[in-house]
Amino acid sequence: MTGFRLTTLLALSASALALAACGSSEVASPGEGDFGGGGGGGGTGPTPPAPGTPAADCPTGFANVGLIANNTLRVCQLPQQINGALTVPLRAGTIYSISGRTSVGTDRGIDPAAPTAGSEQGILTIEAGVRIFASGGSDYLLVNRGSQLFAEGTATNPIIFTSRQNVEGTTNENSQGQWGGIVLAGRAPQANCQLTAPVTCTGTVEGTSAFYGGNTPADNSGRVRYVQIKYSGFEISSGNELQGLTLAGVGSGTTVEFVQVHNSSDDGIEIFGGNVNLRRIVITGADDDGLDTDTGWRGGAQFGIVTQRPAGTTSRSAGFEFSAAPASTPLANRYVSQPKIANWTLVGRNATIDAHTVAHFDTGTDATVINSVFTSVAGSVAGCMAINDADTGTSGVTFNSVFMSCTVPYRPANTTLSTAAFTAGTNNTANGTSTLTAPTGTSLSNQTLTFINGANENAVPVVNAPGVYPFFTATTYIGAVQNAADTWYTGWSCGLTSGATC
Repeated sequence: MTGFRLTTLLALSASALALAACGSSEVASPGEGDFGGGGGGGGTGPTPPAPGTPAADCPTGFANVGLIANNTLRVCQLPQQINGALTVPLRAGTIYSISGRTSVGTDRGIDPAAPTAGSEQGILTIEAGVRIFASGGSDYLLVNRGSQLFAEGTATNPIIFTSRQNVEGTTNENSQGQWGGIVLAGRAPQANCQLTAPVTCTGTVEGTSAFYGGNTPADNSGRVRYVQIKYSGFEISSGNELQGLTLAGVGSGTTVEFVQVHNSSDDGIEIFGGNVNLRRIVITGADDDGLDTDTGWRGGAQFGIVTQRPAGTTSRSAGFEFSAAPASTPLANRYVSQPKIANWTLVGRNATIDAHTVAHFDTGTDATVINSVFTSVAGSVAGCMAINDADTGTSGVTFNSVFMSCTVPYRPANTTLSTAAFTAGTNNTANGTSTLTAPTGTSLSNQTLTFINGANENAVPVVNAPGVYPFFTATTYIGAVQNAADTWYTGWSCGLTSGATC
């Protein structure tokens, strides 16, 4: 299907504005997985359909591909190529779909001042409360270099990306890998770029043929706020997977906050290079790593909850898995990762084998971790933390005010490097006793999601986070959630509180 060109969209601007003006903030409770009816206004007719009744048509520019959810929702499919501006409006009785690789713009190259000849920019805007589904592993949303995604929900009306099975009501606590995911590709530096003149970039986004990287650290790929991404992740080939959310060469001009990835079959979020910053992140049930970084990410992330899937104990999954350039490259020649992490709580899986660690630091990573909590279920044999590479230990992983509570504090194979780095910091606890709690009645595959600080966590002295990285805000506590009154994760996420099932 061909996408819109900008000239066409300008001619339709009056119609698009009329649709947007009819929108409503009403929507089915976002945590319940209830896709029947929906709320909101919109539509091309003067009267929106009654609850439980599908819309009669689709907005201009979207393909009408039938009904879903027991014929209660009209399915309106996005074009596979989006050039120019396209808005996905909130409309009663309407749900949207993507089919195949759905591209926003075409790759505009590494230099914003000299876009690749013949390339076109796309700007995709998604209104609060919109729900979009996909049907298979080859279905994913790609925002190319030089284009932008503005997906901005609200605390009570998030944007939801999910699978057809979820819409049809056939998913369960173990469902995963039912569609591809979301990929943002930007022009910020990464380890596969030559940053001296002439600047070149050879990075290809995992799971796609899209290029990423450049020499624009503050590159802006848009805003992603109050968004759920559920049941995604797909293995294209061995070692080549789509994640829930992939950020490749994304710059610090991009906003990523209040984002949940639930039950990805691979990583929850994977960051390839770039300088993007993240805030208020929830990753639940990832089958591989929660937050995975590679190829020289030099950004920061503050306030994050990771709860690992307890099933699949043969997986070498971690809450964090940080790496950069291969160990075969001399350290002095590497574009190493420099992640800054503050106020995260990682809840590791109940592993019965040496299943990686809760937080794993691999090749070429000069990480700084402050004000955070690493924990796992009592009896799990996976270590809380591991530094797996000699040069990573040498280049300097820094821990300050980190509280660990695991049966095994350090992965046995990496005890020497891990102990040296952890004990070199200040106010660190290697063998703490967790007093984390959780809202009553929460579970993920029978695992209690304890992520709210207790007395032991709140007794840890706090590092001044903005002094470590200007993006951070100051707190009086470590970990992601200070106490039961600290509810930043509620309303827009699922699976963490009683009644807010996914």
